[in-house]
Amino acid sequence: MTVMEAQRSVVKSRKSIFFYVQELREEMGKVAWTTSTELRFSTKMVVLSTIVFGLGIYVVDFFIKHSLDLVKAIVHYIFG
Repeated sequence: MTVMEAQRSVVKSRKSIFFYVQELREEMGKVAWTTSTELRFSTKMVVLSTIVFGLGIYVVDFFIKHSLDLVKAIVHYIFG
């Protein structure tokens, strides 16, 4: 690679970086950003859903565990 080719490569990469940043700015201008109110509402819904599903899983796990403990106690009582 000659010095001239290296310089062309550097200029080309600078142009491509410039065009990339320019296109990125244009695309970011097209993005429909959520409002603060929408963001707060969505965050509250995610937190609430996580809590509800977590409690639901806890309750199901609790009943399964105690049901299996009951079966274990019955089997232990019958078979000694």
